[in-house]
Amino acid sequence: DVAAALHNLAQLHQAQGRYAEAEPLYRRSLMILESALGLEHPYVVAVLQNTAKRFREMGNGEEAQNLEARADRARSRW
Repeated sequence: DVAAALHNLAQLHQAQGRYAEAEPLYRRSLMILESALGLEHPYVVAVLQNTAKRFREMGNGEEAQNLEARADRARSRW
């Protein structure tokens, strides 16, 4: 699965401190999942939350808040 591979590669870059390379991979992984499964799919919501955590760890709190808000909106529609 391409989305999972991109997410795993992003995690590897993050672990190596290569945040500039990790962020676009996290974003691309999310785009693929949202396109394939839909914005409100429980798996997409879980990945949104996980990615928000990763962005916060990398010091990008603003993007983390955006992702958390998207996850909250999706959950509110369940």
